[in-house]
Amino acid sequence: MFRLARRCFSSLPSARQFTITPEIQKALAANGPVVALESTIISHGMPYPQNVETARAVQDIVRDNGAIPATIAILKGRVHIGLDDDTLETLGKLGAEAQKTSRRDLASVVAQGKSGATTVASTMILARAAGIPVFVTGGIGGVHRGAERSMDISADLMELGRTPVAVVCAGVKSILDIEKTLEVLETQGVSVHTMGESQQFPAFYTPYSGFNSPGRIATEKEAANVILANHNLELNSGMVFAVPIPKDDAADAQGIQDAIQSAIAEARAQSVHGKDETPFLLKRITELTKGQSLAANIALVKNNAQVGARIAVELSKLKSA
Repeated sequence: MFRLARRCFSSLPSARQFTITPEIQKALAANGPVVALESTIISHGMPYPQNVETARAVQDIVRDNGAIPATIAILKGRVHIGLDDDTLETLGKLGAEAQKTSRRDLASVVAQGKSGATTVASTMILARAAGIPVFVTGGIGGVHRGAERSMDISADLMELGRTPVAVVCAGVKSILDIEKTLEVLETQGVSVHTMGESQQFPAFYTPYSGFNSPGRIATEKEAANVILANHNLELNSGMVFAVPIPKDDAADAQGIQDAIQSAIAEARAQSVHGKDETPFLLKRITELTKGQSLAANIALVKNNAQVGARIAVELSKLKSA
């Protein structure tokens, strides 16, 4: 059993710094299906108002599939588990003014009363603290191209190795080195499965990367069983459920690769690196593909939300049995 899901909010070690909606509190107390959602995709992934419109649409999809959305962000030093319309609008308008907040940044953002948008890593930490076992995002971070020289490896991978939250995503952002990312996930002991008919790991904007996942999951119920087994065994590591973007929504593979290569060359020429690199690359790829990549990004997030919500529902049934 996922023990933290039974823990009431008032017993959180830092409850005085958390704001959690009553709806989510009630659902967690009853082992109901709740899906965590990150906020960097809102602040740094898309322009306003498209970011808010997409966030609301994703929350609606989670609800339509039987679960409760819990978008996570930090506003004026308080961790919010669940955003209402007003707080979602506030975050959307802040955009990149909200600090991109990973594990290393959490304490300072909270202590200094800042507003922060959570990455995959920090969303996992805060979802775990609140007792939410399923998290939906677009794509996880990974090993950056050229990491053998820069050592630029996303904190997401390290978090997946030590925080038992299931991450439903469209694979690794294709601006990254997918092969090396899968190797690091293996080293971290992270369970990685592709959802659906193919075992091939998706490439974010496109369904196929050319690399296989260690496993394949056919149904949401099967995924829920894997999550429960992970918790029962107390492995204390995360899980990746990679959902290929539907073929009708996928971007042109060659066009995406050409745009990625051009964007990476520009980033190198302008000395863009670290936490600034991914937002820079995604913005330039959107511009170079004339919006095709952004359309694919929105479609895959919505698809992931549907799958993640159904997994959360199945996991709730298992925990309540």
